Amino acid sequence: MFWRISCLVLFLASLWAPVHGGPMTSPHPNITDQELFWGSDQYDFSVVLPAGGLECFWHFAHRGEHFYLNFVVQWVTGVGHDSHLSVMVNAPGGLVVSSVDEAKGQINFKAEETGFYQMCFSNFHNRFGNMQIFLSFGVFYEGQQDPAKSKEEERKKKEEAGKDLNNTLTIIADATHRVENQVFHMFRYYSFGRMRKSGDHFLLLSNSQYITWWSTALSLLIVTSGYLQLVFLKRLFVSKTAEEEKPRC
Repeated sequence: MFWRISCLVLFLASLWAPVHGGPMTSPHPNITDQELFWGSDQYDFSVVLPAGGLECFWHFAHRGEHFYLNFVVQWVTGVGHDSHLSVMVNAPGGLVVSSVDEAKGQINFKAEETGFYQMCFSNFHNRFGNMQIFLSFGVFYEGQQDPAKSKEEERKKKEEAGKDLNNTLTIIADATHRVENQVFHMFRYYSFGRMRKSGDHFLLLSNSQYITWWSTALSLLIVTSGYLQLVFLKRLFVSKTAEEEKPRC
């Protein structure tokens, strides 16, 4: 009985799993494609096409954006090879936007639909030789420049920013040295001021002690001189009587 119940549970789980456990066809069901793929992307890489091979790539573009594709055949192998490459760009609706059959070229157009544009590269001209091609494709918005020009401008801006940074660093270094020099002189003047203040303080102390000692000495000298003068003047007025001059027995 228990075995039958277990088999029934496993059977129900196997029926329920594909519905809730299968792969998600939409990774973000609540987000539109406008929010998912909005951005100006650019890709540069090389790819090898086998003899008579076909490679297709997809790139997302919004309506109103400028789509560009640059390609060049780098090398071709085999006997009697042909360097021509057949390139075709299809719109999201399936219509052919542009096609080129050259060894190198570029395709530029303004996207009229929002979606993934298909780029197919065919090597049907060479039935017995491989071909390596270099691709550069992407989108840019209205008001932006061509990617090559924008790269050149970015390089110039980086160089100017580097020069400005070097100039700024030089100015900062000069200002720092100037501030250090001024601070050094300020501390030097401060030390001299403290030294002068200390010298004046010790000079005042020594003068105070000098004046105190001399004042004390002069006061004692004056008192002693007055006392001696008083004694001397007192002796001048001493008188002896006749009785005192008589000889004593």
